[in-house]
Amino acid sequence: MDWNAALATFDSALALLGRSDATRAAYRRDILRLAELAGERSPTQLGNRDIRHALARLHGSGLDGRSLSRMLSAWRGLYDCLIDRDQASANPCTGVRPPKSGHRLPKALPVDAAQQLLDAELAEETPLTTRDRAMFELLYSSGLRLTELTRLDIGDVDLPERLVRVSGKGNKERLVPIGQQAVTALQHWLAERQAAQGETALFTNRMGTRLGGRQIEKRLARWSIISGSDRHVSPHMLRHSFASHLLQSSSDLRAVQELLGHANLSTTQIYTSLDFQHLAQVYDTAHPRARKPGNDALPVDDNDSVD
Repeated sequence: MDWNAALATFDSALALLGRSDATRAAYRRDILRLAELAGERSPTQLGNRDIRHALARLHGSGLDGRSLSRMLSAWRGLYDCLIDRDQASANPCTGVRPPKSGHRLPKALPVDAAQQLLDAELAEETPLTTRDRAMFELLYSSGLRLTELTRLDIGDVDLPERLVRVSGKGNKERLVPIGQQAVTALQHWLAERQAAQGETALFTNRMGTRLGGRQIEKRLARWSIISGSDRHVSPHMLRHSFASHLLQSSSDLRAVQELLGHANLSTTQIYTSLDFQHLAQVYDTAHPRARKPGNDALPVDDNDSVD
């Protein structure tokens, strides 16, 4: 069996499991990296030592532990699929672990920076900027993933009840509240929305068809420049900001878990580190015994980024 046949088998299995096009494409890219390193050898000709060697080469090229862990998961999934279909006898990834990487915290905007971004006054208001404001308000108001935003249909939004029905990872649905400012922005957009015949997407492009994720990323990057932001802002940064700002105010980790659509609480717990950093900055600024001798104050620097 060659790599193309193995990929086709695996992709068909992922499709039957309901994996998204983006997830399947990511798996394909990761497996093609292994195929490239394998050279002339087929998937079933690789052994445990070959997998370890491939990881070592990729690590040496600069990939971190997180990326290598994702790749190894894709490789392991491929071989498990082939074994289930009697197309391979063993999984060469068994017992292999990727190198560890440092604990990375998600980046989040300070509260005032998020307000500045969303309250930006534009030189000209057009249907597209009305749409953009509604999208960005909704991302920050409800903590949506980018893919979740692009999947939204008009019927998913209940403005009177201030709720949005979200289809998350694994097609799991959840109801998320919408803040009043996001509701107002959505009302303005729906009054101007133009759509092609039969198009149900909440957010549409100039052609009246569903807006794609890459287009949203570009529009947000441009919006952040116009708003005077000193940093690149991504849709995922607004999701991180939603989570960290909620925790700063409520400390209710399980509620934030439900709102974000995390299957495991451990995924949400990473935001407690962000919250602690905020509290530590407040402490250093306000507590008289936290100051270093000779310093009148230790100001909070909103420009500090979270890696």
